[in-house]
Amino acid sequence: MKKLVLIALAFSIGSYSFAQKKEIKMAEKAINKSNYAEAKAAINQAEALLASMDDKTKDKFYLLKGQALYANGAGSDVDIDTAIESLKNLQNSSEANELTKSMVNTFLTKGNNAYQSSDFKTSSKYFERAYRISPIDTSYLYYASSAAVNGKDFNKALSLYEELRDMNYTGIEREFTAVSAETNQVEVFDNEQMRDLSVKAGTHLKPSDRPTESKNAEIIKNIALIYTQNGENDKAVAALNEARKLNPDDTNLLLTEANVYYKMGNTDKFKELMEEASSKDPNNVELLYNLGVVSADSGDAETAKKYYKKAIEVDPSYSSAQINLAALILADENNIIEEMNGLGSSAADDRRYEELQVKRQNLYKEAVPYLEAVMSQNATNLQAAKTLMNIYSAIGEDDKFNAMKAKVEMLESGN
Repeated sequence: MKKLVLIALAFSIGSYSFAQKKEIKMAEKAINKSNYAEAKAAINQAEALLASMDDKTKDKFYLLKGQALYANGAGSDVDIDTAIESLKNLQNSSEANELTKSMVNTFLTKGNNAYQSSDFKTSSKYFERAYRISPIDTSYLYYASSAAVNGKDFNKALSLYEELRDMNYTGIEREFTAVSAETNQVEVFDNEQMRDLSVKAGTHLKPSDRPTESKNAEIIKNIALIYTQNGENDKAVAALNEARKLNPDDTNLLLTEANVYYKMGNTDKFKELMEEASSKDPNNVELLYNLGVVSADSGDAETAKKYYKKAIEVDPSYSSAQINLAALILADENNIIEEMNGLGSSAADDRRYEELQVKRQNLYKEAVPYLEAVMSQNATNLQAAKTLMNIYSAIGEDDKFNAMKAKVEMLESGN
């Protein structure tokens, strides 16, 4: 009786083995004929027997499943993603390595083409696939996250950026440089060989290697900005605090944190961080300008004027600071006019009126250089032109008034 059971069991095992090999051979033949639908059907049948396969047969199964679902690049999105997962089960298979290399090249080509066509979501998808099939190439995941941002797929970008952050991705690479003998400027080469050939040819001098800038701060900044956009301000601040501990001298992180606080309505913290950033980078006109803006918004006009003047001192062509400074100067006119209108007809009131009139004239004269500087840089600024026209009239500059009046009329007519 025992003998009969053993024979039946052996027969059963043999049947499973035969079924496995039959379905796998059917899939392999179909793939060789590029009949991927038939191969997929055979693989689906073989998958039910996966638990009973030996390791060698399993490797064959996973390879064929990947080939069938990938369909030489023609598979559906779901099938291609499943194919990638299937191939991850293989180790040190020359056939699998060849297929993986082909898939990566295809994904990169499609990702680049989509990016060039501004189809950023599609580009992100293919760059991510290139990474999933070849996770050693972490830069592909960075490309995927950047493309997702450009495509405004922020939730997708956030998950990819968080993945990069968690793996401590920096994206630092070696750059190969040399100084051009013709221009005396440092130039970057695609690879070491090209740089060395140029040095040997005498067209370049002083070869050197240098690391590229870390992308860590950019990644954390983008994570924080997406958190802020999603209304998750606490997460944004926490991410930036963590990043600043790792990069205490990174001004970009400091500015990003300041902007997060500004969006949260915490202008005091914004101003504190901006001042800290300004102390680290005292000649940064954008910082100085923004400090002027937040000071003005907080009602501290004198401090705002100080920052705007400093920005103009650093960059005399910075028209945004010139416009805002002129506006702050002229804003004091309201208080003067209000006091003038409240005066009576006594001798003392008449004297005060004359004093206020002089003060008003001085305000106009103080604002004029900044408005004239704006017009010299942008002759089509209608608002600046109108303000100057009115000021010239008020201070008795008739020739300048007439010239600016003609300018305003020309701008308003569109000529």
